[in-house]
Parts: sequence; structure tokens; C-alpha cells
Amino acid sequence: MFCLLLTALIWGFAFVAQVQGMDSMSPMFFNATRFTLGAISLVPVLLWQRGNGNAVEPTDVAVSGSVTHDTASSGTVPVFREQVAVSLFKAWVANPIIISVICGIVLFTASTLQQYGILYGKSAGRAGFLTALYIVMVPLLAFVFLRRRIGVLVGVAVALSIIGFYLLCITDGFGSLGLADILLVFTAVLFAAHILIIDELGAKVDAIKLSFGQFCTTAVLSWAGSLIEGSVDWSGAAHSWVPILYAGIGSVGIAYTLQVVGQQWVPPTRASLLMSLESFFSAVGGAVFLGEVMSPRGYAGCALIFIGTLLAQAPAKLPRFLRKE
Repeated sequence: MFCLLLTALIWGFAFVAQVQGMDSMSPMFFNATRFTLGAISLVPVLLWQRGNGNAVEPTDVAVSGSVTHDTASSGTVPVFREQVAVSLFKAWVANPIIISVICGIVLFTASTLQQYGILYGKSAGRAGFLTALYIVMVPLLAFVFLRRRIGVLVGVAVALSIIGFYLLCITDGFGSLGLADILLVFTAVLFAAHILIIDELGAKVDAIKLSFGQFCTTAVLSWAGSLIEGSVDWSGAAHSWVPILYAGIGSVGIAYTLQVVGQQWVPPTRASLLMSLESFFSAVGGAVFLGEVMSPRGYAGCALIFIGTLLAQAPAKLPRFLRKE
């Protein structure tokens, strides 16, 4: 739980670094440099881990099954082949490299959309609260794709979040809804998917290896995007070296790793609750370091979104010690 709380603090202040980085760099190049730094920052940890043999490897999925009689005549060949196919699929999704690549692709897409949203919006606090909508979307996606139950409070949370989004973003009719807001909402969906993928596939994969793999994947894709669009600018990187270091080593190397470690011990709903404080810290960071001030309507919208993120993670039943027997 402490790992996830620290993750929220680092991520919240990282919105300040992400805004500052856009003063001299493109979103794709900024992500390329910071995820590269994030991956490099884990190399000493991987070397130490390898020397001490502390890695937690995923459970091996063996392809088992034998036929001791004439299966061709007994009709068991299709069943056996189906068992082999299922075992191979389980072995495939248990491969830490495959899982890292999948997480990295989702992380690359989410972080790219988020960075473009920050580029167009230029507000750390606003970006933080819109990104925090992923907290509400986690139980919704879990219900749709994983058939996990959701309570009535989730519906209330969604309603409050929608009202909060309206107050924050739609100030003069729907024409006032900007591209930055749309990109950040899609970012929230992708970050919710990222949490559920780690919960479903990454539980048996060593946390450090998973983090390193997804950072490398994100960095490679970001470098490819930077080269394609011609946005590699080392002078701009030199101008924004402080935001890059914080966003790379702090937000990526440390915080994402803390997220993976924390999620292996804390259920996804509780993990989302702790990480929802990221939006609060983003507003604090924006006010302190960037001098950001919102309108009363904007603060009301942020408050409703924050309440929605808390309700979305509330337990369906009261704890035993709070219930009347």
C-alpha cells in the first residue's frame, strides 16, 4: 500500500514535469527519452537481482498428456489436441517477454495520447483529474471483459464523474470540449486496461523484469515514432533535462515499478483507490510549481471526479466489523 501511495505522489508531480517538457520537445521524443531512462535505471536492480537469485519466476505451464492406446480409433485425438492447444496458450501468456510486450504496447499508446493531451491542454491539474477517470473505468472494464461484479456505488461514481467532467471541460456548450480533453479521456481508458492486464497476466511475473520489458517496448516504439515524424531534438532535450530526469527515473523507473510491485500484493480495486490520489497531487503540483488556478466551476468538477474515483473503489459490502450482526 505504501508503494502505491508513493506511486500516486510521484505520478502527480510528474504532470508538472510533463507540462514543462513540452516547452522544448515533442511528445513522442519526450516519451522516448524518459522511457529509455526508466529502463536504464532498472539495469542495476536487475543485475543485483540476478546475482542474489531473488527473482520470482512465473509458474511453468507444462504441456502434458499421454495416450497409451490407439487414439486414432478411440476418438480421443481431438480432445488431446485441444488440451495441448490450451496448454500451449497458457505457456504463451505466461511468458514474461510476451506479457512485457503486451503491457508495453498498451503503455506506449496510453502515454503517447496523454502527452499529446498535455501538449494541447498545458495544465497539470486538469490532465491529472481527467487521467484519474481510469479509476472509475477499471471496474467497468472488469465487468465488461472479465465478468467481475460491480456494485451500485460504481453507477453513482460514473454519474458523479460525468457531471464532474461536464463542469471541468464543457464550460460553454459541447463546442468548448477541446482535443486535449478527448485525448485524456481515451488515455484514462487505456490506463484502466493497463491495470487489468497487469492484474490478469503479470501476477506470476517478476515485477522488475516486467517493468523493464514494458519500458523497453515503450521506448522502442517511441523512438520509432520520433524518427518517423522527425522530432528528435537533442538541444530541446538539453533544455528540459530536469523534467526528463524526473519523468524518466522518477515517474517511469521508480513509480511504474512500485505500481507493479504493489499490485502483486494489493487487489486491483484497492490499488486503484490509492493511486487515485495522483489527481490530487497533480493539482497541488500544478498550483505550487506552475501557478495554475482553476475557476470555481473547474474546482467543483475536479471534486466530483475525485469523489467518483473514491466511490468506484468502495467495497460492495461493509467490512465485518462495521456490519450489525
